[in-house]
Amino acid sequence: MQTQDEFAVRQASWKVDGDALRGVRDRVFIEEQGIPPELEHDDQDPDAVHVIAEGPNGEPVGTGRLLASGQIGRMAVLPAWRNRGVGNALMGALLAEAASRSLRPFLNAQQSAVRFYAGLGFSPVGPEFIEAGIVHWRMEKGE
Repeated sequence: MQTQDEFAVRQASWKVDGDALRGVRDRVFIEEQGIPPELEHDDQDPDAVHVIAEGPNGEPVGTGRLLASGQIGRMAVLPAWRNRGVGNALMGALLAEAASRSLRPFLNAQQSAVRFYAGLGFSPVGPEFIEAGIVHWRMEKGE
């Protein structure tokens, strides 16, 4: 478990922590960004590696997942917890897990998050595209 001043990041189980993970993602993707639930909810969660950030009282404040393909996704941090290191900590845990599995990580970054991922060593690959009505870029992690 990685601990910061006000939050901790740990690996999560979809079976045990699914409601908490879904709660964060629903607030960010469905309520805040207007993504339809049928696009946010998919069948890949049970097999994915999930990480969760929890606040001082154990409340979920952020999440992300890693698929067997190496794709990192469903990165979501509640608004009150943004710019406090939660995203970096979540990505650190996901990148460590990808490395332990010898996976080359990649992701589809919303345009607003490209700079964040670039700061973690990801580079845009190919043209921009629209996913769930939002401009995205495929980004891959450099060697």
